[in-house]
Order: sequence, then C-alpha cells, then structure tokens
Amino acid sequence: METNGHAIGLLGDPTRRAIFELLSERPSSVGDLAGLVPVSRPAVSQHLKVMKDAGLVLDDRDGTRRIYRLDPDGVAEMRAYLDRFWHLAMVGFKRRIEQRNEQRSEQRSEQRNEQRNEETR
Repeated sequence: METNGHAIGLLGDPTRRAIFELLSERPSSVGDLAGLVPVSRPAVSQHLKVMKDAGLVLDDRDGTRRIYRLDPDGVAEMRAYLDRFWHLAMVGFKRRIEQRNEQRSEQRSEQRNEQRNEETR
C-alpha cells in the first residue's frame, strides 16, 4: 500500500477520480465502469490496478469477471490523512478570529478613550 498522500494524488487524474466516485456509489465491473467513463476497458483496468496498489479499491471474483469496490480501510486512512490538515486549518482559523476580535476590542477601547479625552477638554 502506498502512502495516504500518494493515494490522494492518484485521484488528481480526472478519469481515476470519476471511477473512484462511481465505486463510491456501488461496486462495479470493468465493463460497467468503461460504459460510464470516456476511456477503454484496458484503460479502466489500468486505473483500477493503480488504485488497488494504492489501497483504495478491492476486487472480488464473480465468475469470469472481477467486481471492484472501494477499500474502506484505504478510504479511512485517506480521510485520517486529510483530517490532520483540516484540524490544522481550523486551529489557524480560530487563531485568526481571536486575533481579529482582540484587534477590534483594542480599537473600541481606543475610541472610548479618545471620546473621554474630548469630553474632558
């Protein structure tokens, strides 16, 4: 299995991302997928192999064909990877809001002081 960052990078390819999204809706065969994306069956097979090697999809035999589905463990690892960055982004957002609130509070305090000074003149 590849690293989570690498797996996410694989989804940068629009066809691969479309296949991933289709598999999120339901398990499918190569033929089913090839009928829904603008590439050939061999190309779909190659995309599925890349995603399988990255731990994003699993396959099961169904007679002579394989049925592909998302690998819940691989998707969970990718989500955990993204959640780290989401958490960092939210911490940064919270800090920025707190800084902005402090600045506004200081500005209001300065304005009140200026008003008091004008009133005493």
